[in-house]
Amino acid sequence: MGKIPYIVPISELRQNAAAVLKRVRSSREPVIITQRGRASAVMLSVTAYEESEEERRILKALAQGDREIQAGKGYSLDAVLGEADLTLNEE
Repeated sequence: MGKIPYIVPISELRQNAAAVLKRVRSSREPVIITQRGRASAVMLSVTAYEESEEERRILKALAQGDREIQAGKGYSLDAVLGEADLTLNEE
């Protein structure tokens, strides 16, 4: 079973913004902000946001590579490893 998310109504956020922000920074877990009983936004620490964006960028690059492989584009593993060896030997 997954972790239960921390949920904060917008009215509580207005009253205790500093405390909610402190919890976000210290726990590095997202806080779900609700409005009229429905999820409306997610609050993340900057660190968690940056990590999420980096993971998304990597996954996007992998998906693009997979599409290129399926289309017959790209380079063979031997060619990539050979180029990597040349680059490493230049340093």
